[in-house]
Amino acid sequence: MTKQVYEDYKYFMQDAGCFYVGAKYTLKEITLNEDILFKFRKVVAESILPSYSDEDTLETVLYYLKPDDFVFQVFKQMNADVRVSIKVKKKHLFGKEEEVYQTKYIKVKELVSMSEEEKNKAGLLIQELKGGKLALLTV
Repeated sequence: MTKQVYEDYKYFMQDAGCFYVGAKYTLKEITLNEDILFKFRKVVAESILPSYSDEDTLETVLYYLKPDDFVFQVFKQMNADVRVSIKVKKKHLFGKEEEVYQTKYIKVKELVSMSEEEKNKAGLLIQELKGGKLALLTV
């Protein structure tokens, strides 16, 4: 039997003003991947990694983030947004309702303000972290 490697949501992209990091990267993978911006790797290594394990994913760091954590201040300074999928009820033309996932960007502050129960009830799935390149220079 072969081991299947899960590579979805492990990516790094950038445009003129922002960078996007897939949420399935572990913190160690982020620090070792040379395709990721050096400044972001340095912020992860110096500010985020001391508070978490090497094997924690960016998704778990964001999901369990608390308002009084230093890491929250780092993400806030970075002007970070998080792309999430949330269950919403969609009503069809003939009155039938179904639950579907809607993808949208929310601020880290909004994510942190949600309790763990609210996140579970909403079926919250974290997909990526979006940060500003200019704001990254201030961290």
